Amino acid sequence: MADVTYDRIGVGYGAHRRGDPRIAARIDDALGDARSVLNIGAGTGSYEPTDREVTAVEPSAEMIAQRPTEAAPVVQADAESLPFEDDSFDAALAVLTAHHWADLNAGLSEMLRVARQRVVMVTFDSEALEDLWITADYFPEMLDLRRPSGASSRDLVTMLPTATSSPLPVPQDCTDHFFAALWARPELLFDEEVVRPMWVWQSISEESRRAGKERLAADLKSGAWEERYGQLRGMDELDVGLRLVVSELDPRT
Repeated sequence: MADVTYDRIGVGYGAHRRGDPRIAARIDDALGDARSVLNIGAGTGSYEPTDREVTAVEPSAEMIAQRPTEAAPVVQADAESLPFEDDSFDAALAVLTAHHWADLNAGLSEMLRVARQRVVMVTFDSEALEDLWITADYFPEMLDLRRPSGASSRDLVTMLPTATSSPLPVPQDCTDHFFAALWARPELLFDEEVVRPMWVWQSISEESRRAGKERLAADLKSGAWEERYGQLRGMDELDVGLRLVVSELDPRT
């Protein structure tokens, strides 16, 4: 089993990384008529469809322990070595997980091996974060983080057959509190329960976290944040770089 980040930082993950129903609806549409779905890097099960036959794969024991009792059955395994026969599922799903894989090519090859109809993935294009106030003004060290694998939408479209990519706007009141989902809610960056399970938050230095929070607190108090970014609070959704990638597979003979 690979070194599992969320065994170290995943405590309380399920309380704040709840699947947003609007994002879930886009994922469900992309799954099409697939009846059986393998959810890879499933975490606590945030985006698992409830009306399909789902099997989950998750490497972290901490995340598995937080899965609800009614969640899909889960197998502890890595994406790069799935313990299933070829063509075992109609679709393979991976939501905000491929950037953690040690070997992106191996993980994608495994998804293609076990899926009969399609591969559906949600990923981040980090270039969009360069203009996001969270990283641009307060926590720029996040932009320098090296992910174990790139897994941008361009990477995935290039590596997967007949794949397409489309923007997945994030609602202002998104219930899934990944860091870019806080684009209009700066106050939540001071909530330790919210930021603790964030990979990007835990990957920057304590000094960077402290300095960024001090700048943000000062700007909220002075009104500088509202002057520069207050218009965001009136927007329903924003493109923060989230992408939905779908690969339709040719039927195997």
